[in-house]
Amino acid sequence: MKTFCGRANPTTGALDWVEESEEYDYHQEIARSCYADMLHDKDRNKKYYEGIRAAVSRVKARGERVVVLDIGTGTGLLSMMALTAGAEYCYAIEVFKPMAQAATSIVERNGFSDKIKVINKHSTEVTVGPDGDMQERANILVTELFDTELIGEGALPSYEHAHMHLVQAGCEAVPHRATIYAQLVESDMLWKWSQLQPIEVDGNKLLPPPAVVKCAGAISVCDIQLSQVPPESFTPLGPICTMFSVDFSKPVSSAAQSYTAQFKAQTRGRAQVVLSWWDIDMDPDGNIVCTMAPSWNYSDPRTYPWRDHWMQSVYFLPAEENVSEGEELNLIVSHDDYSLWYSLAQNEQNDVKLAKFRPCCTCQAHLVWTRPRFGELNDEQRKESYVNALRSILKPDSVCLSVSDGSLLPIFAHLLGSKKVFSLENSGMVKQVIEQVLHANSLKNGVQLLGIRPEQLSLADLEGNQISVLMGEPYFSTSLLPWHSLFFWYCRTTVAQLLHPNATILPRAAILYIVAVEFRDLWRIRAPCGSCEGFDVSPMDEMIQQSLDYRESWEAEPHPLWEYPCRALTKPRPVMTFDFTQCVPEQPINSDGTVPFTGRGRCHGVALWMEYQLTEDITVSMGLTKPVSEEGVCEWSPHRKQGVFFFRSMRETSGDGREDLSYNLTFEPHTGDIKMDFSITEL
Repeated sequence: MKTFCGRANPTTGALDWVEESEEYDYHQEIARSCYADMLHDKDRNKKYYEGIRAAVSRVKARGERVVVLDIGTGTGLLSMMALTAGAEYCYAIEVFKPMAQAATSIVERNGFSDKIKVINKHSTEVTVGPDGDMQERANILVTELFDTELIGEGALPSYEHAHMHLVQAGCEAVPHRATIYAQLVESDMLWKWSQLQPIEVDGNKLLPPPAVVKCAGAISVCDIQLSQVPPESFTPLGPICTMFSVDFSKPVSSAAQSYTAQFKAQTRGRAQVVLSWWDIDMDPDGNIVCTMAPSWNYSDPRTYPWRDHWMQSVYFLPAEENVSEGEELNLIVSHDDYSLWYSLAQNEQNDVKLAKFRPCCTCQAHLVWTRPRFGELNDEQRKESYVNALRSILKPDSVCLSVSDGSLLPIFAHLLGSKKVFSLENSGMVKQVIEQVLHANSLKNGVQLLGIRPEQLSLADLEGNQISVLMGEPYFSTSLLPWHSLFFWYCRTTVAQLLHPNATILPRAAILYIVAVEFRDLWRIRAPCGSCEGFDVSPMDEMIQQSLDYRESWEAEPHPLWEYPCRALTKPRPVMTFDFTQCVPEQPINSDGTVPFTGRGRCHGVALWMEYQLTEDITVSMGLTKPVSEEGVCEWSPHRKQGVFFFRSMRETSGDGREDLSYNLTFEPHTGDIKMDFSITEL
């Protein structure tokens, strides 16, 4: 049996559906999962173990036989904790078949096969009775069904069903309750991820379309490592509010509900963003607490337990609202069965007892521009680089063609005085968004949007003009890894016959950079665990490794490195140049060499990114935004993901010239992929 999987194709700029073997999909699911991160989360594991011990003791104190239901068992870790704490039997439910098989192996290896039954079903399909999956209802409910938003993995419907059909009335639950916290803030940095800001170009102010300004924005939560958002980048307008709690030991409802927190504004400002996270109490008294609060909410940030499987949430209000110091405010959180959203009201406004309609994008811009893309379009320094580069090459008789998804470059080119500006926008939705921008600024005739692909472009589409300036950021919505934006190069090759002999290409070239790094924490998502809280979970490590070894295991993977602090152990090194002034070559481009380690530390892998040479003296980086400090501190662009090549195992480096990073890269022009191999060699 075959399965179809989406793969970014840099040669076409499309997401191709490629036929793969039936194992491919779940191997990728396992390989790119964060199961290892959860097992390395010592704070989580310790708190669960303490909570389970306490729950088992309470049930035994009532003279009852302890039967545990573990929903979403994963490795079976929590079930084994329960047995070790004194439970008589556990039903461990896991819907993902490979994971259920791993749990079975782990349970067997640890000697619990006779007391833990792994059930490979969704919990809502589990039956109870003499012929059922469970012989009896459980009196302890243990779950780990949470995501960054708490309820996004269907926790509420699962709890609702479990209380109705799988557990006894008055059961113990671990965790016992969850509590959602939120803080209303003003933050220009974060707000720029949600709304297009006015843009100055040569004395002209480019305004966002009214439909975009009035739009409530994307419906999905923005989950980030909030600890990497510096406190000086936002102003709290109110206290950290307790929004609502869910008691998992009692029947749970998945029905839509709203809750409100009332407070006085601490200062005058613009209410724009809500920062949110949650805690889970593992026991009824709240003595065993696992919190998702960001590091800057700790009295000692050094004690912050890093985790990537649970982060923090950023919610953007439907509209920016001015508030005055001392003003009475109602912060309202609403939820359905899978998501949360926030709104703000004065005391006399709105009936907060009623769940509000979930906001959604009505302008289409939030559907075609991701939040990092909004941030990129609003980046003043980046905009100046492109405007200055365009200003240096454009002439009154310039005929420009732009190739990028939803780019403002063609509008910049028109405002800078180009004779004709054309822009390829193959996506109808993206085309409509750019049309809104043009219409809002009375520039409807300034840029001609062509809803065709590069290979369909003809001289007639260009009104008989040859292209004198071919430009791109480049940005394409299907790009996952830095080199996927080389689609611009393929477009340049496709339209070569339509270029003026002296045409200018912007950018002139792309340069691939590498640097060996030590991650503060990100290494955990790939590191084997071996033992967790005294249990042998090596079958899980073996399963992940088998999936990593499946075909594309040693490719780089995309990560937004601004969220994941790392330290450079080598100097950044340009390793491959792609000359956009020439067509894509027929033959592969090879690059190999060595980079000396200059820093002492633990090398976890290699970071890769692109820098675009717009002109001879103007370059924009999609990776490092500043030179690496003497201590190796790296500052990364928050707008694009960088590539990360993880080593199979960490290597210590001395930084005194005894080790080199060896690299071998091959760009395959027929696929647009870059095959890579890195190793650490001792001299």
